[in-house]
Amino acid sequence: MFTKGSDIQSRDVVPGITMKTTVFGDTMLMTEFHLRKGVRLPAHSHPQEQTGYLITGKLILTIDDREFTTIPGDSWNIPGDVMHCAVAVEESVAIEVFSPVREDYLP
Repeated sequence: MFTKGSDIQSRDVVPGITMKTTVFGDTMLMTEFHLRKGVRLPAHSHPQEQTGYLITGKLILTIDDREFTTIPGDSWNIPGDVMHCAVAVEESVAIEVFSPVREDYLP
């Protein structure tokens, strides 16, 4: 699969957070998240494993009750079914990969 970035529609995850599903295959899916400064992604879990990379900004991630302050170039992995949340300390952009595919994130 090949996707042109200009063809991807963004959508709201929660107020202040938008996402674009950039590409997906049979077993994984990649997304680009834009987080407005001050927004909080509520605590949640899902069965998919999640790996992320911060491109710009600053996030505070809480993964299974451990808090991490992330800056550009930092990355993380969250096993499936583990509670996690995030706060955008600054305007931020992150890329995240989910495996298996998150059906709710398919275009």
